[in-house]
Amino acid sequence: MTNAWVIRAGRIGEREQFNLQHGFAGGGFGQVGDLSGCASSEDIRAQVEADYPGAKPGRITNHTGQLNVLRNRLTLGDLVVMPLHSSPAIAIGRLTGGYEFHDDPDPEKRHLVLVKWLRTDIPRTAIKQDLLFTLGGAMAVFQITRNDGARRIEQLLKTGTDPGVQPGVPAPTPDGDTIGESGDSAPVDFERVARDRLTAVIAERFAGHQMERLVAAVLTAEGYVCDVSPEGPDGGVDILAARGPLGLDPPLVVVQVKSGTQPVDAPTLQQLHGALTTHGGKQGLLVAWGGITTRAKQALATQRFTVRVWNADDLIDALCRAYDRLPEEMQAALPLKQVWIYVESEG
Repeated sequence: MTNAWVIRAGRIGEREQFNLQHGFAGGGFGQVGDLSGCASSEDIRAQVEADYPGAKPGRITNHTGQLNVLRNRLTLGDLVVMPLHSSPAIAIGRLTGGYEFHDDPDPEKRHLVLVKWLRTDIPRTAIKQDLLFTLGGAMAVFQITRNDGARRIEQLLKTGTDPGVQPGVPAPTPDGDTIGESGDSAPVDFERVARDRLTAVIAERFAGHQMERLVAAVLTAEGYVCDVSPEGPDGGVDILAARGPLGLDPPLVVVQVKSGTQPVDAPTLQQLHGALTTHGGKQGLLVAWGGITTRAKQALATQRFTVRVWNADDLIDALCRAYDRLPEEMQAALPLKQVWIYVESEG
C-alpha cells in the first residue's frame, strides 16, 4: 500500500500558497543546513546537533525525526497531505521528487520535496472524526498509520469522500517510535482537534433546516431580525435578515445555507445573486458548510462588496463570538466551555 504523510506548511500556514503554487512540500527548520549528504538518521542528528548547539535532547530528536522523513524516508508516488489554514480543507498530492535544499533568502523555504498537488479543496467536513484526529498531530512531518489512514486518503483523493475504516483491515503497525516518523507518536494539536469535534457535533445536531436555525440565532445575537423560510423549496432564500426593531432597516441581507459536506459550486452563487435582485437585498451571505469550489472562489473574487461566504470554520467563529448571547435552548443543544491551554514551544 502507498504510504501517506502529513507535511505541514508552517504553524499558521505561512508557506501554504508558496508550496501549492510551486509544487513543493516541506520547509521550516531554517537553522539547519543542507542535508543532501546525510544518508542516515545518525547523519541528520549530527547536523542538527551542530546547527542547534546547546539545544535540549528532545528538540534534537524532534527535528531529527522529521527531517529524516524529508531526506530519507519518502518514496516517489507517496501521498502527501497538507492541512490548510486558509480554509477548513486539506490538500492532497503525490511525491514526484525527493529532498532538495534550496538556498532561498527565506530560511523557512529550504528543506523541500517535490509534490504534484492533485486536490486542494477537500473539506474537513468530508473526513471522519478518527482520521481528523490523526491529521491533528502537531508535528510538521509524520506518517499517517492509524485506522486504515493511507487507503482512506487515497479514496479522498479519488472521490472527495472518506469511506472510513475497511472492515477486517487492521491498522498498520508503525515501524518505529521516533517522534515525527509516526502519527502514533506525534503530539496532538488540541485546538484543531477540538474544532473538528465541534464541527462534527454541529453537522450531526444541526443538519438540514436545523442549520438555518443556528445561523439565524447567530445573526439575531449580532443584532439582526431574521425571517427563516419554512422547510421545503425556498427559491434560493433561507433567511432574510435586517436591522431595526421591525427588521426593516438596512442592510437587507439575503442568506442561503448549504449544510452538505461537499464544496458548493458557482451556480449556487448565481442563484444567491438572483435572490438579491428579487428581494431588493444589498448583501448576500452564503453559508457553505463544506466550503466552495475553486470555480466558485473565482466567481466570488468580483463580488467582494456584495457577497460573503461562511465555511464551517467561519460559522464556528461567528458562533463562538455570539455564544453568550444565544438563546438558552440553543446553548443547551450545543453546550460549550472555553478552555485556555498552554502552548508548548516547537522544541
